[in-house]
Amino acid sequence: MLVGKRLKNLRVEAQISQQELGNMIGVTKVSVCGYENGTRMPSLETLVRLADTLGASTDYLLGREIPVVCEDTQNYVGCISESDIEFIQELKHNPILYNKIIKDIKRTVNTMNKKFK
Repeated sequence: MLVGKRLKNLRVEAQISQQELGNMIGVTKVSVCGYENGTRMPSLETLVRLADTLGASTDYLLGREIPVVCEDTQNYVGCISESDIEFIQELKHNPILYNKIIKDIKRTVNTMNKKFK
């Protein structure tokens, strides 16, 4: 889970133990450990406290920090996750498949959806 990986990286980078972070945000060491290994998801309030304490944004912790800008003359406001980027990069390693998908995205998604049902 991206939240856990990013949370742990930020905590280790800040040289804070799980116990110390838990004390700082009002949860137990066990909760922090659960967030980091993906067996627990912090509440919205806790997520905000984690972001504030570690000097990050909630978007960063959730993997939504990469803005999407301009394609030709259209501007897009939004974000793309790291897993979406990884998916696109893997697809681009297979140009024939990538080009088929791009040619008719809706049709390809519908076909894939039927196959996986």
